[in-house]
Amino acid sequence: MQSSDAVQRTPRNFASVETWVFDLDNTLYPHHLLWQQVDDRIRQYVSDFLRITAEEAFKVQKDYYKRYGTTMRGLMTEHGVDPDDYLEFVHKIDHSPLEANPALGAAIESLPGRKLILTNGTRKHADAVMKKLEIDRHFEDVFDIAAANLDPKPLPQVYHRFLAKHGVDAKKAAMFEDLARNLEVPHALGMTTVLVVPDQTREVLREVWENSGRDAPHVDHVTEDLAGFLRDNCVNAR
Repeated sequence: MQSSDAVQRTPRNFASVETWVFDLDNTLYPHHLLWQQVDDRIRQYVSDFLRITAEEAFKVQKDYYKRYGTTMRGLMTEHGVDPDDYLEFVHKIDHSPLEANPALGAAIESLPGRKLILTNGTRKHADAVMKKLEIDRHFEDVFDIAAANLDPKPLPQVYHRFLAKHGVDAKKAAMFEDLARNLEVPHALGMTTVLVVPDQTREVLREVWENSGRDAPHVDHVTEDLAGFLRDNCVNAR
C-alpha cells in the first residue's frame, strides 16, 4: 500500500488539459540569449536610481528579486520607483540574438486547446520575443505584469487574476515555468506543472535558490527540452 506522501507526489498527467500556460523568459527560449542585457540594465537602473555603485546595485537587485519576486517590486515598495519608467528602461534591449524555432512552434500548434502566456515581463517584450521565435500566432493572449496590477509571480493573486480574466479552469490547465517556486500556487490550484530547465541555463549566473526545486512535490514534471517534451508527452495525451 502506498504511503500518503507517495500518493501526493504522483505526477499529474495531461489527459484533461484544455489550457496550456507558459512563462516567457527561460521557458520559451534559453535565457542566456537575452538575459545578460536585461540583467545589466536592471543593475544600471538600480545604480542610477539609488546612486550607488554597480557592486552595491547587484546586491540590492538580487535581494529584491528573491524577496519580492521582481527587482521592480522591491524598488516600488521600498523606494517608490515609477514602474513604467523602470519597465521601459530595463526592456530596451536587442532581441536579434533570438531566432525562429520551428520545432517549438509546431509542438505548440499541435497542443489541443488554448495557449496563453503568463509573464512577469511586459507585453511589449513578450510580443518581441514571440515574433522573433515565430510562435506569436499560436498564442491567444499575454498576461503581463501590467495585467497583474504590477504584482509578480509567485504572489497568489497573480494566478487568481489570470485565471479569472481568461476563464481558465485550473484543474484543466498545465503551467510551464523555469522557476520551481512559481509553480507552487498553480499546483495547489490544481494545475499540472512542468519545470523547464534549458540546458543553457548553466550559462547564466543564477542564485542557488533559482536552480532548486526539481524534486519539490509541486513539480509534476521536469524537462530540458520543451519542444520535445510537448511533442512526446502532451500533443497526444488524451
